[in-house]
Amino acid sequence: MSAAPRASSGASPRPTVPTAAPAPLGSRAGRYAWYGVLLVLGALVGAAGALVQAAWFPGGLLVALLATASLFYGGLRATGTQVGVVAAGCGWLLAVILLSFGRPEGDGVFGGGAGELLFLFGGMGIAVMCATLSRLPRPTP
Repeated sequence: MSAAPRASSGASPRPTVPTAAPAPLGSRAGRYAWYGVLLVLGALVGAAGALVQAAWFPGGLLVALLATASLFYGGLRATGTQVGVVAAGCGWLLAVILLSFGRPEGDGVFGGGAGELLFLFGGMGIAVMCATLSRLPRPTP
């Protein structure tokens, strides 16, 4: 069967203009809310990792670094931008730095040693790796 020819109205067909893909998180307020959630999650993962890595060395260090990598990569996937990694990384680094200060009485979470340094530098390295990953391609509708 052949299609019936269309009557030409004299006007050329409208060219299709590609439209920008919608933002993965919707509105600007939604994105900022996600960044705030990632900041808090980063602080929680940093604090938990600081406690776990010293308690069960070397297995605790591996678990803490895996949780850190999961958070950073999840922030990249959830937001679709590197800002998600930066928000989670800022919360993580803030918690780790604050826990490393200790108290005037001498109590501190980090006692000094190779495990603490591996956690600190390993977490920062993972954050840099996740932040420099290429952006995820947007799905076509």
